[in-house]
Amino acid sequence: MPENLIFRLPPTFETVEEERRHRKERLAAALRIFGKLGFEEGVAGHITARDPELTDHFWVNPFGMSFKHVRVSDLILVNHEGKVVEGRYPVNEAAFAIHSQVHQARPGVVAAAHSHSVYGRALSALGRVIEPITQDACAFYEDVSLFDDYTGVVTDLEEGKRIAAALGGNKAVVLRNHGLLTVGETVDAAAWWFITMERSAQVQLVAQAAGQVVPISPDNAALTHQQIGNDLVGWINYQPLHDQITREQPDLFD
Repeated sequence: MPENLIFRLPPTFETVEEERRHRKERLAAALRIFGKLGFEEGVAGHITARDPELTDHFWVNPFGMSFKHVRVSDLILVNHEGKVVEGRYPVNEAAFAIHSQVHQARPGVVAAAHSHSVYGRALSALGRVIEPITQDACAFYEDVSLFDDYTGVVTDLEEGKRIAAALGGNKAVVLRNHGLLTVGETVDAAAWWFITMERSAQVQLVAQAAGQVVPISPDNAALTHQQIGNDLVGWINYQPLHDQITREQPDLFD
């Protein structure tokens, strides 16, 4: 076995300033990836990262700016009242209504991702969750819930609280007639769970349309969830995508 093999793990930080810069860089990169993957639908969609010092504040993409254009310097910091305390752009009301309540309900969550992706919306229109029909889908086995209601665009904090309650302790929730939302202990994990959930939704819809699906047994689904469903594995899976976007679009660091 060769010595000094490169195996990356989530970094640690000497100062809160270093950690804040890191989270903002990962957030800008994740937004660029979402843009590249076509997860935009007008001004809908947002990814948030909790500030490491002001833990009731979060960084988020500016309202009305394309995911494909977001730079670190464009990110805005929003407080617990929904006010922009740093940055030059307004906040999406739905981003505050949903994400503020998710971050409040889940202190261990660093990041949350929501967008109106095509297959996520299709799955949500059926009122279904990700089912254990592939290895990748098992990351969500007994770890995804359904918010089984729709009352219009989410701009009310009470609706955000209901979404957070539906999420519970899971990594993901399907918002009926709306789309997907995922959370993680890092920006990387939250973004990866959204990406692989969207792809799992696509596979599920295609497979179920084609014929009788053969599910993975509960025991094997549970085992596979233990193997691939934790945030460290999510972080590791995300690194190739992060490497690609930062090499292709280094201006995101501006």
